[in-house]
Amino acid sequence: MASTREKVDAERENISRALHDLQFALTRPQITVIEKAAIATFMHNVYTGMENILKQILKAKGATPPHTQTSHKDLLVLAVTEHIISQAVVDAIFPYLSFRHFFVHSYGFMLEEEPIERLALNISVVYSNFEAEIEKAIHDLENTSAASE
Repeated sequence: MASTREKVDAERENISRALHDLQFALTRPQITVIEKAAIATFMHNVYTGMENILKQILKAKGATPPHTQTSHKDLLVLAVTEHIISQAVVDAIFPYLSFRHFFVHSYGFMLEEEPIERLALNISVVYSNFEAEIEKAIHDLENTSAASE
């Protein structure tokens, strides 16, 4: 069975690919509805990957991710409570949670270029900060596991 680190690393690889594809979509000479839909999809992929990472770490810590009507927001709150990520990282991630809700419940032709581009241009920094904190959380988890053996 794969370890938490292996599962998280697999998500990191997928996120890295989505970020690469996102950067490619942003460099297109013209941003049409097709490019906007692609950019939105890649941002959604990155956000979903971050949630998947949090779920894996929470599961390894024995904390149950919430299954409520506000489960996506509650997941971020639980990740702070469990010292996986900081409130500052959650504050940076939150606009992507809001975007995720819009993306899932709307149509591609409704995407507006300026807000999408603003979020897309910042997501690499947000993910980098997230990744640094989850790396520390995984390291702490591995040390706790090793100490208990």
